[in-house]
Amino acid sequence: MGTFTFRLPDIGEGIAEAEIVAWHVAVGDMVAEDGRVADLMTDKATVEMESPVSGRVISVAGDVGDVIAIGSPLVVIETEGDEAEAEVVPDPVEPSVEPSPLEGRRLGEETTATAAEVPLSPALSPEGERDKVVHAAKVLASPAVRARAEALGIDLADVKPSEEGRVRHADLDQFLAYNAGGGYRAAGAARKDETVRVIGLRRRIAENMAAAKRHIPHFTYVEECDVTALEEMRAQLNDGRGAKPKLTMLPLLITAICKTLPDYPMLNARYDDEAGVVTRHGAVHLGMATQTPGGLMVPVIRDAQDRNVWQLANEIVRLADAARSGTATSGELSGSTITITSLGALGGVATTPVINRPEVAIIGPNRIVERPMFVPDVMGGERVAKRKLMNVSISCDHRVVDGWDAASFVQALKRLIETPVLLLAD
Repeated sequence: MGTFTFRLPDIGEGIAEAEIVAWHVAVGDMVAEDGRVADLMTDKATVEMESPVSGRVISVAGDVGDVIAIGSPLVVIETEGDEAEAEVVPDPVEPSVEPSPLEGRRLGEETTATAAEVPLSPALSPEGERDKVVHAAKVLASPAVRARAEALGIDLADVKPSEEGRVRHADLDQFLAYNAGGGYRAAGAARKDETVRVIGLRRRIAENMAAAKRHIPHFTYVEECDVTALEEMRAQLNDGRGAKPKLTMLPLLITAICKTLPDYPMLNARYDDEAGVVTRHGAVHLGMATQTPGGLMVPVIRDAQDRNVWQLANEIVRLADAARSGTATSGELSGSTITITSLGALGGVATTPVINRPEVAIIGPNRIVERPMFVPDVMGGERVAKRKLMNVSISCDHRVVDGWDAASFVQALKRLIETPVLLLAD
């Protein structure tokens, strides 16, 4: 018998440490060669670590939420052969789950209409309970996951596995988030208190939000826009789209933003406050705040200014799906120059979004509402008509953007939104 020490390898340029976000093994478990050991989150992405040998786990590095340094022992495995402690380990698999938002650093606050919806679990009859216990025994999960689920009162048969039919700690986190703490309780019964560690992506979001509010003096400007004509044009484009994707309001708003930004370069910028340098970008790499089961992420539409509304619609769907499924790459989650964020159907009269640091501006369209307005009539007077109205919010970094510039930008954006034929003009 021998022991093999699996040390945390170098998993990215400049990465010095990683956070344990999930264990797939526990002390005493048998692990196969190439079997999953743990998930670790870096500033770039969440990476699945696989064992280079087969054997029995005799020690692990720490608990979920602990941070360990590159090169330190991750697990020690008792092997059949005479293995020696290894300083060199195979390269880890490519990041494949829950990539960190914007290189794990900076996020906008609001969510987008692409948020996933997970229904609550229905109540079960006693017969249904017995069937699910049998079903749960067949669910693939590590002993650590089973123990945690049992402690939380969660039936593993109710938990949707993220991939390959295997329930992981991240799946339990998602179940807790969308099912009011998990478990079953009688109608009217108070839910038990629970303590949930803030780890992984949720910890990153908390750190990023705190850093953005701590370092950036925010100000928010809100203007009302009449989107009646824009909605009519959107309906006409959808009627004749053929095999093209159905247009939502978002690609039209992005087109308007891209057409307006060249006259306001101070908004399409990133501010390195440590170096005291503002970089004004020519291309618009537009971040799209997206709600995922694991938390808020910001995939980036590259060179949005060069895409037409149909291409934008395709890219919005592709990036949102990649973010929710955990297949977005670190390159697709970094390098944005300005961000758009929306609560979609949840709407709201106005929002005050948090800037996606180190950007200097974030734009938030709000809910469309119908209200009566005075509009010009053919006789040169005014009449009352039903119009579709939407408030547009913008939060800016007051160290870089003056209030006049932000207001001027939104007024120019408003003109395009209210005269939508200009969006499709060269």
